[in-house]
Amino acid sequence: MRVLKRKKGREEYFYLQHSFRKGSKVITKEKYLGKNIPKDIEGVKEELRQGFQRELNAKLEKIKRNFQAEWNKLPESAKEREKEEIAIAFTYNTNAIEGSTITLEEAREIIHDKMAPNKPLRDIKETEAHSRVFLNMLNKKEKLDEELLLRWHKEVFRETKSDIAGEYRDYLVRVGPYVAPDWQDIKGLMKGLVEHINKKKGNPFELAATAHYRFEKIHPFGDGNGRIGRLLMNHILWHSGYPMLIIEYKKRKSYYKALQKPEEGFVKYFTRRYLTAHRKRLS
Repeated sequence: MRVLKRKKGREEYFYLQHSFRKGSKVITKEKYLGKNIPKDIEGVKEELRQGFQRELNAKLEKIKRNFQAEWNKLPESAKEREKEEIAIAFTYNTNAIEGSTITLEEAREIIHDKMAPNKPLRDIKETEAHSRVFLNMLNKKEKLDEELLLRWHKEVFRETKSDIAGEYRDYLVRVGPYVAPDWQDIKGLMKGLVEHINKKKGNPFELAATAHYRFEKIHPFGDGNGRIGRLLMNHILWHSGYPMLIIEYKKRKSYYKALQKPEEGFVKYFTRRYLTAHRKRLS
């Protein structure tokens, strides 16, 4: 958001310009300020931000309402099939982002057909374990606390990373150029994150984004942080009545890039991805 000055003849006029991305396009909107910049320019900016927030909230509420209408029409047997389809897609993408060799069709074979492809045993077992944890997360609303996050981690990695499964790290880790917080600070940081999640104030959608971002920045585990963080954000969305967001493997680069930005930048990325993923529910 910035103030622009334009000349028309000898006169000068001021505008407040705001740009945002909508799909693949960048949309720019302007508000006329007059011949002088208002003394309360920050108040004008805040009013404009609130207007955009109201517009976004209306879109999110429409997505939620339409999703709930669709979901409630389904018979129980169809809901179970749909949950399994979501589990297949989510498990494939979240594991592929972390280097799994299992394809989407192989994930279907493992989860639905109970057949093991000719792939590393570690990848097969993590696919099986993740899908179980994911489906349990959908079917049972549990309080989001440290105990739940540690249990998810233990259940996903019990058979493949038994030395770190269900335990916070006690050593330094780096993620590319990012150095995660000192391991001695993890318990305090995780306590703060859980308190942030359970305040239950504000929009659950924004909470899902900020909780995921803060979890990844803490990076509490030696490995598997991305998978647990994406379970965390979808637990918040699903149990608040919103459809979930699957971060697609083929679009992982923009996801990585967004995680390197400040929190506000990640929330903007998350919002764009979500609106794009559920655009049909806005029509």
